[in-house]
Amino acid sequence: MSYPLLVFGAVLARMFSRSRRVAEQLQKEIAEILQREFKDPRVGFVTVSGVDLSSDLMYSKVYVTFLNLDKDKLKEAVEVLNNAAGFFRSLVGKRMKLRVVPYITFVYDDTLVKGMELSELITRSVRHDQELQDQTENKL
Repeated sequence: MSYPLLVFGAVLARMFSRSRRVAEQLQKEIAEILQREFKDPRVGFVTVSGVDLSSDLMYSKVYVTFLNLDKDKLKEAVEVLNNAAGFFRSLVGKRMKLRVVPYITFVYDDTLVKGMELSELITRSVRHDQELQDQTENKL
């Protein structure tokens, strides 16, 4: 094998590491379980926005976003998911052929909410600037 192929192989190994591939598959499996098999009215509609997996594949943080839940019920919904983590782990273990199934911890992901708030602030700022520009042009 030549030197450029070794470098290319090392780059590919870093880009598609085992922990990243397992995290992506874990995200898909948990999302499917939430959609089809987990029925708890306290959770409502939930999406899996990402998964962080430890390098030894033992622990995972599953980031979730809830739609149509107020702030009071968000904490309860995350607690419900964390109480059912064993259920998720057992189903993931049956679906994915892993020697060790990672422990699952659910974490609320507020990036969607923060993004919407920032977008609203930008929209208001642009609208305010446009109003000031219109007022200035009307005075001239």
